[in-house]
Amino acid sequence: MSLYALDVVPGGVHRIDPDDGTVTDIALGITEAPDGIVVDEAEGYAYITLMGTPDTPPRPGAEPPFTRRNGSVQRVPLAGGAPQIVVPRGTFTTGKQLTTDPATGRLYWCDREGRGVYRAERDGSGLTALILTAGHGPTRAEEECVGIAVDTARGRLYWTQKGPSDGGRGRILRARLELPAGASPDDRDDIETLWDGLPEPIDLELDPNGQVLYWTDRGTGPLGNTLNRAPVPPPGRRGETPTIIAGDFHEAIGLAVDHANGTVYVSDLSGAVYGITLADGDKWLVTKFPGPVTGLALVR
Repeated sequence: MSLYALDVVPGGVHRIDPDDGTVTDIALGITEAPDGIVVDEAEGYAYITLMGTPDTPPRPGAEPPFTRRNGSVQRVPLAGGAPQIVVPRGTFTTGKQLTTDPATGRLYWCDREGRGVYRAERDGSGLTALILTAGHGPTRAEEECVGIAVDTARGRLYWTQKGPSDGGRGRILRARLELPAGASPDDRDDIETLWDGLPEPIDLELDPNGQVLYWTDRGTGPLGNTLNRAPVPPPGRRGETPTIIAGDFHEAIGLAVDHANGTVYVSDLSGAVYGITLADGDKWLVTKFPGPVTGLALVR
C-alpha cells in the first residue's frame, strides 16, 4: 500500500510509506501549485490538477490569490520524468480536488475561482462542464467549488462550496452525475444542498458503498480544522449532524480513507500528514513536509 501526496511550494509529487513515513520523491519543482491527485500504478501515472501560476509570489503563512485562468490537468510518470499536459493550461481557472471513475477512467475535478465542476477522459478529450455556479450565490466566495466525490453506481455527484475563509457558510451539495435533459451547467434543477452552515469544507470521499461521506474542513475550530463523516441522506433529505472524527489540524485539506484497515489519512497546510483511526479518532503524525500539503491518494 502506498500513500501519495502533493506539496504546493516548491511543488512536488511524493510517495509515502504509511507504515514508517518514508518519503520518495516522484517529481519536484512543479511551480503551478498542484492540488488534486489520482494515481494509477498499473498505468504508471499520477494525474494532478494545478491551480496555475498565482497572481503574486507565495508568502509564508498566506495563500496567494489565483484569479488568472491558467489551471490545468497534467500527469506525472511514477517512474520519473517531466509532467505531461492532459487538459491544457487556461481551460479552467483553479484546479482543486480530483477524483476518477475507475470503470471508465474519467476524471472529475473542481475549479475554485472559476466556480465550476468538470469532467474529461484520461486523455483530456470530452471536456464537459457539469456545474457552473457563478452568479448563483450571495457572494462570490460562496460559489467556489473545491472538493468532489462521485457515486457512479447511483449516478450522483457530490461537491463542496467552501464559502469565505472561516466564514461558517460552507455547503456540501449533490446532483445527478449526468446533466438532465434540457439543462445546462449553470441552470440545473436537480441540485440539492445536503449540509450548510459548515465552517469551510474542503475535500470529500465516499465509502465504497456510497453510504458514508467523509470530508475535511479548514475553517475555525472547534467545528473546523476537522475530519468529519456523516451518512449520505436519501434523495430529497438533508444530511444529519456530522460526526467529528478528529480535530486540531492546521487547515485540513486532503484526505484518503483506507476502509479495509479503518484508517484515514489527512494532510494540512502546516505540511503534516496524519493517520487517524476511524474507530476512536486516535491521530498520529505519519510524516512532515517543509511546505503546505494539499491532495492525497491511497493505492492498495
